[in-house]
Amino acid sequence: MAVQKALESAKKRKFVETVELAVNLRDIDLSLPKNRIQEDVVLPKGRGKQVKIAVIGGGELALKAKDVADLVITPEELGTLAGNKKQAKKIANSVDYFIAEAPLMAVVGKRLGTVLGPRGKMPKPIAPGADPAPMIDNLRKSVTVRTKDRKTFHVPVGTVEMSADDIADNVDVIMKRVEGHLEKGKHNIDSAYIKTTMGPSERLM
Repeated sequence: MAVQKALESAKKRKFVETVELAVNLRDIDLSLPKNRIQEDVVLPKGRGKQVKIAVIGGGELALKAKDVADLVITPEELGTLAGNKKQAKKIANSVDYFIAEAPLMAVVGKRLGTVLGPRGKMPKPIAPGADPAPMIDNLRKSVTVRTKDRKTFHVPVGTVEMSADDIADNVDVIMKRVEGHLEKGKHNIDSAYIKTTMGPSERLM
């Protein structure tokens, strides 16, 4: 089993390595936006690591988010952040997912779009005053499958501390979602590999 092999061939490191899925596509023109994939997938067995979530909003949403999000950015702080590109980039790099109050989406796009857009981290909208906990719970178990203009893309599917079976379950879910997006399904997939951050890759298909 490729996942088992990848875990066994990974040397012990001083940090917890991520396990990654690499997929190579074929017979598909990724210069056409309609052929590209950008989708959040909830992994059945979770990420195996902490996923950082930031909530952009005020009032009731900010209060509810305080205990469940890693970072709360109020509308006032949003303005300050927009004027400090260095700080904005630092936050964008350290946070995995952003959630924003729906009426603030346009403002976020205007103020932070140039920082969040290229990183594929534009916020997910939430209704003002809604309880963000269920959405945050899902995002903590999610990964973003994102193809750009190259035919190879990588997705984290767990860590070396997880069992091979759990990682395999996560891989199955991602592969099914990817196939569902492709015009010719499985026939658009050239090959797929699994590897740890610094370990050798093992072929899945």
